[in-house]
Amino acid sequence: MAGLASVGVLGGAGAVATGGVPDSLGGDAPEPVEPVTLDTVDARGSRDGEVTLPAPDRPTFVDFFATWCSPCVEQMPDLIEAHDRLGDEVLFVSVTPEDVGGSVSEETVAEWWRENDGDWLVAADVSAELAARLNVGGYPSARAIDASGRVRWATSGTHTTEEFVAGIERALDG
Repeated sequence: MAGLASVGVLGGAGAVATGGVPDSLGGDAPEPVEPVTLDTVDARGSRDGEVTLPAPDRPTFVDFFATWCSPCVEQMPDLIEAHDRLGDEVLFVSVTPEDVGGSVSEETVAEWWRENDGDWLVAADVSAELAARLNVGGYPSARAIDASGRVRWATSGTHTTEEFVAGIERALDG
């Protein structure tokens, strides 16, 4: 039984990783995602405060990462390039599910951010509420959400700059 469940999980993850969006993640007529307000991290390109995601009336790109995730480090150069190309057209935010302010200090996240050349808004989803609303199951994961709050691209795993740009453009066109 466990083996069959694993096949289903892996199959679903494969569809998401290849850029396919299952109906539950925003297929043909996705429902808007209810926004969540998260605390932001005081780091380069970010600020101490709050951010509401998805942003009301603005396309939003959310990268889910963790400081312990080596694939998250590997894809940072591609995220940087995608941000350089489209960061003015979309709210670009990286979100960690880690217990920032608890078991993981804000300084740890800020240091990871600096070491990996992050230079945009970074936030903490300590309660995993946003991750749950966006069906995030692993890291790294990304979601491109249009201005009406509908997921237009959902993916997990590492990606190239071109894949990120194409996914973000789906939200811009949505």
